[in-house]
Amino acid sequence: MGLFTGKKGLVFGIANDHSIAWAITEKLHAEGAEMGFTHLPDKDPARPRMEHRVRKLVEPLGAKLITPCDVQKDEDIDRVFAMARDTFGKLDFVLHSVAYAPIEDLKGQTFNCSRAGFATSMDISVYSLLAITRRAREALAPGGSILTLTYLGGEKVIPGYNIMGVCKAALESLVTYLAHELGPSGFRVNGLSAGPIKTLSSSAVGDFDVMLKLYEAMAPLRRNVTVEEVGKTGLYLLSDLASGVTGEVLHVDSGYHIMGAPPADAKL
Repeated sequence: MGLFTGKKGLVFGIANDHSIAWAITEKLHAEGAEMGFTHLPDKDPARPRMEHRVRKLVEPLGAKLITPCDVQKDEDIDRVFAMARDTFGKLDFVLHSVAYAPIEDLKGQTFNCSRAGFATSMDISVYSLLAITRRAREALAPGGSILTLTYLGGEKVIPGYNIMGVCKAALESLVTYLAHELGPSGFRVNGLSAGPIKTLSSSAVGDFDVMLKLYEAMAPLRRNVTVEEVGKTGLYLLSDLASGVTGEVLHVDSGYHIMGAPPADAKL
């Protein structure tokens, strides 16, 4: 019997098998969770690449629900939660792994971010958690948990992260306010801040290989984290093992975030 035997949840935002959300999903499945999944809507219904990519991953896990969701559309989010209610009844957890910034706004200097790019980035990367949580509050069973994914760029300046760092700062603040408001109902809301992992989203960040080397030199463990380690921590935060943890942003980065200067043996 696993930690999640009999537990049911929704996962928003798996892009491919390199996604942090996928690493968490694998751990949840191994512990007995039943899950539903959303994917980005396909621009061409005749060539459903996004759907096929996600189905290839989650169908072998016995996925009970696979559906597109545009988080900028309230009617889409409403539809997903209605389908989840019909499929699962009450949910035990929701995983939010949704972030986006227009490439021209992400690549450029933060002060050059366009008004439209800022609005889009905040809407998808931050407001989506608020919108999903509003529906999840009615869908969760007692003791339910919500988890979102963030990064150190929301706390400290990470060159190349730019407008997404501003979004993650807002996301982490939102975690605390949602935790405060959902706490009296017995629901938990947390964030997981992973070290640099090679994912689809990280490919848009400049000098990513340099960042990996910096973590190896600076972090107390003198290494980068693995996506499996991040997956295990996501499992923990969504599980009853973390029943007393809410409003937290838990770093899984080999301790890098505590460092203020390079250690004496750092080879930079």
